Amino acid sequence: MRNILSIRGGGIRGIIPCCCLIKLETQLGGVTRDHVDFCAGTSTGALLTAAVAAGIPASALLKVYTERSKEIFTPTGLVADAKRVAEGFMYDPQHLHDVLVSVFGPAASWTINNSPIRVLISATAMNGHNWFFVKDNLKNQAATGTVKLIDAAVASACAPTYHDHWTIDGIQGQTIHFFDGGVGGTANPAYQACVEAFEYDDFTAADTRVVALGTGYFPASGQPPQGLLKIIGWTTSTLVDSAEDWVDDAVDRQWPGIMQNFNPLLPSDIDEADLSAIPTLVQIGQKMAADMDWGKILG
Repeated sequence: MRNILSIRGGGIRGIIPCCCLIKLETQLGGVTRDHVDFCAGTSTGALLTAAVAAGIPASALLKVYTERSKEIFTPTGLVADAKRVAEGFMYDPQHLHDVLVSVFGPAASWTINNSPIRVLISATAMNGHNWFFVKDNLKNQAATGTVKLIDAAVASACAPTYHDHWTIDGIQGQTIHFFDGGVGGTANPAYQACVEAFEYDDFTAADTRVVALGTGYFPASGQPPQGLLKIIGWTTSTLVDSAEDWVDDAVDRQWPGIMQNFNPLLPSDIDEADLSAIPTLVQIGQKMAADMDWGKILG
């Protein structure tokens, strides 16, 4: 059997799947990429996907979330709100890029093609076109393999109104401006990962299992938001959440029984940039991970 790991978006809530990967590495040894054949991710899931491909231990990634998020999500409070209204975003994605470079070490210069496992990272261009960064092969257009792994991850993680866009040069001779993949309909990359694996690679559904890790969910209240900032937040989160929901159904319809889905209920609606929720998210992630037997999950 071959294993596809799919990781959803969710900003700081990426702590939850990160805790699950720590459990995987504790149970099975080595690093996550030793145990999966394909890793797909969007937004914070894209950051984890790039790190998995680079062979970064999950325990080191958790420290990035818990100890270095302030370098990424800055400024905060009223200053961030004012910047969001005045400029359309709160955070400079260069900070995220710089943190990744420091964590990845020599792998910071890797392209998608350098990855020792298959990867898929989704991002949405400013013209509305969805891009899927994958390794070049004879069945695809060989358009994205030379893009740097970190650039693809940052492009996927730049959620509108949170981060400014990210620019990548040299994609088929073009300079393209990207925003987060989640608002483009691929917050949950599981379906596209299956399409890529089965239609454009050499995987077959009969000998493949998909493990989908979520970043938690909280049922919508159904109450209308009040104020510009809350409306902006509702719009962004609704675009992302609706994209996540239909993907699970689509995978189950087209490839019944192929996917195992792990996504915990949150105690409240935790914003993707809420750094005060880090201790709570660690607890949720560790609780979910405690019940996971990765030997059985991956067969």
